[in-house]
Amino acid sequence: MTDSPAEARDYRSTVFLPKTPFPMKGDLPKREPAMLERWAKLGLWQKLRAQSAGRETFVLHDGPPYANGNLHIGHALNKILKDVINRGAQMAGFDANYVPGWDCHGLPIEWKVEEEYRAKGRDKDAVPVLDFRAECRAYATHWLNVQRDEFKRLGVFGDWDDRYATMDFASEAAIAGEIGKFLLNGSLYRGLRPVMWSPVEKTALAEAEIEYHDHVSPTLHAKFRLLKAKAEDLVGADVVIWTTTPWTMPGNRAVAYGEEIDYALVHVEGVTETSLLKVGDRLLVALPLLPAFEKDAGIGAHTVTRVFKGTELEGAIAAHPLRGAGYDFDVPLLPGDFVTTDAGTGFVHIAPGHGEDDFNLGRQYGLPIPETVNDDGTFTHHAPGFEGLHVFKAHTAVYDAMRAAGTLAATGKLTHSYPHSWRSKKPVIFRATPQWFIAMDDGNAIRTKALKAIDETYFVPDAGRNRIGSMVAARPDWCISRQRAWGVPIPVFVSKQSGEPLRDPEIIERVVAAFRDEGADAWYKPGAAARFLGPDRDPKLYEQVMDIVDVWFESGSTHAFVLPPRKLPFPADLYLEGSDQHRGWFHSSLLESVGTNGVAPFKAILTHGFTLDEQGRKMSKSLGNTTAPQDVLKQYGADILRLWVMNTDVTEDQRIGPEILKQQAELYRRIRNTLRWLLGSLEGFSEAETVPYDELPELERWVLHRVTELDAKIRAASEPHSATRFAWTGVYPEIHNFCATDLSAFYFDIRKDALYCDRPDSARRRAARTVLDILHRCLCTWLAPALVFTAEEAWLARFPDEEGSVHFLDYAFVPEGWKDEALAAKWAEIRAIRGAVTGVLETYRREGAIGSSLQAKPSLLLPMEQLNLLTPQEWAEVCIVSDMEVHRSDAAAAGAPPAVGFNPAPGMKCARCWRVLPEVGASAKHPTLCLRCEDAVEALA
Repeated sequence: MTDSPAEARDYRSTVFLPKTPFPMKGDLPKREPAMLERWAKLGLWQKLRAQSAGRETFVLHDGPPYANGNLHIGHALNKILKDVINRGAQMAGFDANYVPGWDCHGLPIEWKVEEEYRAKGRDKDAVPVLDFRAECRAYATHWLNVQRDEFKRLGVFGDWDDRYATMDFASEAAIAGEIGKFLLNGSLYRGLRPVMWSPVEKTALAEAEIEYHDHVSPTLHAKFRLLKAKAEDLVGADVVIWTTTPWTMPGNRAVAYGEEIDYALVHVEGVTETSLLKVGDRLLVALPLLPAFEKDAGIGAHTVTRVFKGTELEGAIAAHPLRGAGYDFDVPLLPGDFVTTDAGTGFVHIAPGHGEDDFNLGRQYGLPIPETVNDDGTFTHHAPGFEGLHVFKAHTAVYDAMRAAGTLAATGKLTHSYPHSWRSKKPVIFRATPQWFIAMDDGNAIRTKALKAIDETYFVPDAGRNRIGSMVAARPDWCISRQRAWGVPIPVFVSKQSGEPLRDPEIIERVVAAFRDEGADAWYKPGAAARFLGPDRDPKLYEQVMDIVDVWFESGSTHAFVLPPRKLPFPADLYLEGSDQHRGWFHSSLLESVGTNGVAPFKAILTHGFTLDEQGRKMSKSLGNTTAPQDVLKQYGADILRLWVMNTDVTEDQRIGPEILKQQAELYRRIRNTLRWLLGSLEGFSEAETVPYDELPELERWVLHRVTELDAKIRAASEPHSATRFAWTGVYPEIHNFCATDLSAFYFDIRKDALYCDRPDSARRRAARTVLDILHRCLCTWLAPALVFTAEEAWLARFPDEEGSVHFLDYAFVPEGWKDEALAAKWAEIRAIRGAVTGVLETYRREGAIGSSLQAKPSLLLPMEQLNLLTPQEWAEVCIVSDMEVHRSDAAAAGAPPAVGFNPAPGMKCARCWRVLPEVGASAKHPTLCLRCEDAVEALA
């Protein structure tokens, strides 16, 4: 038997399958650069600024990255997060101008140029300073341009043509002007204090330039013979100190004790074979620390002659352990409230030039501060017997000299956390040198004002408030001078007669004007002193300060030469950087602005964590576990990297690696497929099809309710005045979940039948396309801050326009009236019941009883309160079956899963919609179609 012509007819061409030029494959590495070229040709940034004129402003002030090398994954995370926040604010209706910037001065660049010199056998000190600075400027310019291109490739939107850099002449002039403000208000002073000093880089370092690593230090127990004491039995006894810096012994000028500590006078009666002590020694050690000292020094039998409080040591005088070898001065014993019994011996040797506590105690008691160490870490002639020796190689010589003097009690090693320069990665020392400081607690009251400003700042997360607050509360005066060449000089002259700096506003004005025209190089040109001092002062009578200012002061001043000069509001709405910047840029910006303006330069601070590998380890080239953003762009494209940023909790440390990127690519695929299906199903849609909200079916109104929920979340994160501003964590995962679960797996799944098979003018199909139109507009604008390239592609696929862009738009308008909590609760029940039905059908499908759900006609037993949720026909639509029976169940308990029965659907399969219905075959003209499909086909004829 052969099929009749009617039976053999192919109806596939009558089905409204999705059609769109938007491809399934993103191919982002190829498409994104073309999109960037299009935006540049369109002048998108400039047009957006013109379009935004008159709006309320939002300014995220860019913390400047350092112009030194290619971008790493931390840079990418930081700039992408900034970009999403800026774009979100823009689409929320604000004028979000963003001026990216760079930090260009300082040691890392200077160090790189010096490395090039060393490789060529050149002596940096023999190079004229202006030539050296020119090479540093060229190096910074090169990497600034490289990084700018890399940031733009990430899709970061900003005023790249008018970026700022700390080495711009206008910036250098403004920095000099900011220093001048501190000079004129009296907060800037020169003082001798111990600072962290890098012997390798020959400069003072700030706390923010220090990182701590494990370090093995040689230890020393030394004996100070008491020459004078109130108690006769203490004279001739040896005070024992312990230190992890034997090299500081030449700088010793006192010994500190604790007034309330219990000290033991110990008589040694036996020693081990390797001990440096001898029988008969009389030693003073803190009683709680005696057991540990016995072990370290090899003491056997001994007698504690007596125990006494530290107050008995008042006025005591000791001999330096190297007395007779150039150290023939008395060493006083002084009370120190920093002395504890946590470790050591309960006595602390005091070298006023090599420690904060030492220096303060020395200043309190008028101790001399000998300059025993040179810039390069070698001993000066003020360290007799050790001159020219490097401090980190001096412990053996110190041991030998003290062994010869009979004052060496014990030696050892200790592994502990020790400060290192974050650039050279080498250990630093504490060294007292004349430096320039900004006072924290003078009449300007910077500390008090800064703490008040912290209280008034909005923090994300709020834990940042306590972190920066505790640092500001405890910090010493700010050392802003550096002994280098590449940077902005501290434009100060000091009177050789009085030693006081000149506080003359006219000098500052001349300096600022010169720097604005010629850059800071003007300070180093011949005749600079006479030029800036003016005709009324003799340059011979003044010292021209040649130190440069700390780069943290420079970057902390960026608000002064970026915000007001570009007519941007001050304070900025937001500062955003990694959590390490509580002691870095946030900190220096706060102190600088409070010192010159009396207020913080920011209204809010957002901090993100660090980027780790997939195992939670710190990334390092030696481990081979780094993820380079350049490699991600080549393999996946920028939108995948941007999606990774927005799918992490940025306030915590993030992880990234090959497997995580694969997961992000899969999440992206689902979002892209959602957009593709939307676009395909909207082919030919026009405003004439639109169905008013009041006429929409419940399912469509439920989708619009979900739209209101998502819209509220994205606006709450985007709008700078909302209670949860900048809280983007979780927003894009929820959008993905909406696309994958609410839309693709539920709404689209249900409405495919109506969209593909209903006649074009059916109310149900028009209602669905009305909602799809809204979804497309909302999703494109919601995704635009994060998936900048994909959102643009999805927008232009539907609205092709050479002059158009999704990035010109605000978020789509979402009426408050779409919100319907009661409807949401009802459809939550419906989805739960649907899940029970599809679960049963899946079991029968796996067993081979049916091939698809359309071959079933399930029965559903519901309690009375759920019986009227939907009609049987609506249940069939929702569960994607051909028919459904719904019966009341008096036995069903409240909240219990519904009872679902399985029955095969009676009838024949429609050749067009594939539903199995008894009515198929009833039409003489279209015997293989159901009545709905016959009507649709005839409507197309």
